[in-house]
Amino acid sequence: MTSTNSFFSELIAKHKTNKARVVKMSTPHGEVLTPAFMPVGTRAFVNHLTPDDLIKTNSQIILGGNTYHMLVNPGMDVVHAAGGMHNMMNWQRPMLTDSGGYQVFSLSKNSTICKIDEQGAHFKHPISGKILHLTPQTSIDAQKIIGADIIMAFDECTPENGGRAAAEAALERTHRWLLESIAVHEQNPNSCYGFRQALFGIIQGGSFSDLREQSAEFVIKQNLDGIAIGGEVIGYDMPKTLEILDWLAPQLPEQKVRYTMGVGLGPQDLLDVVAHGADIFDCVAPTRNARHGSLYHGQFVEVDGWLKFANQSSSTEEGGRIQIKKSIYAKDDKPILEGCECHTCQHFSRAYLHLLFKQNSSLYCQLACVHNVYLMQLACDKMRKVMSKNN
Repeated sequence: MTSTNSFFSELIAKHKTNKARVVKMSTPHGEVLTPAFMPVGTRAFVNHLTPDDLIKTNSQIILGGNTYHMLVNPGMDVVHAAGGMHNMMNWQRPMLTDSGGYQVFSLSKNSTICKIDEQGAHFKHPISGKILHLTPQTSIDAQKIIGADIIMAFDECTPENGGRAAAEAALERTHRWLLESIAVHEQNPNSCYGFRQALFGIIQGGSFSDLREQSAEFVIKQNLDGIAIGGEVIGYDMPKTLEILDWLAPQLPEQKVRYTMGVGLGPQDLLDVVAHGADIFDCVAPTRNARHGSLYHGQFVEVDGWLKFANQSSSTEEGGRIQIKKSIYAKDDKPILEGCECHTCQHFSRAYLHLLFKQNSSLYCQLACVHNVYLMQLACDKMRKVMSKNN
């Protein structure tokens, strides 16, 4: 894995009939070939997976250390003393972190926990009660300490239940905070540890096509390192997510990485957003589903030059998953998915995973998470191979 103390992206391949692409991202901690799924390490760890596990699932890049949660615990002094998130997590590959903007949306639903003003958001520390004021300045400063290769401009994630007025208010703040984030970042584009950091801006606008297009024009004009597409609707409502990607496609610069935030409920979501022009994505769902007994199960089938994650015909499968807690698996000696090359499927049976799940074993969580994340990365690998055949 080659690396230089710089960030740049290069379009490598395009699909002939849809909007899928392969982009090479070069970062100080190595290269990433898109499409690329980012497992999420919100609190400085990906649930139940070691860095070695992540490498064996073919993960190239992770989302490591949510800015809000790192500010809350353990605090930036601890992160800085560790030499940043790469050293703290022992993950020496590319990493993206977020700005805390999602918590501006999610926690402000309770005004006793978070209040938004024009400068940023005031959060009440859940343990000490101390007020944390998250602004473009403090968000970027914290991301410099976190030290991720890709950092995000501070934004306000657009709620879907507030109508056009809420979408316009979030858009105005997001654009203003973007300019302030850029100004802070440009004072020193490196992390506290001397590594060049890429800054991505976030397109908001909710489910309103004119606001999305207006936001895209504004964000693109800032000539950032990459473009993110955010808001509550992205990843949560997949038909609307794909519609928004189609609205934006004519505006998005080809050489810039496109990040759909919070996408990845299952492998099919990745296949869909890539076909509509997305490059990278993150979601907690693969590990969360695994912990709760929902394991991805299906085959990647080529249909009309693209891929579909197809169920095999069996009454035991539901929406591309099996529910390992079911008693039908108690004596099933097959792997989760026959033909799967993940460590779990190569070494353990459904019966053993069923037993571990019923025993509430932490080993179950690790083995299950390995499988689900591997399937997400396999989806990305299959898409790259289809595009290499196309060219």
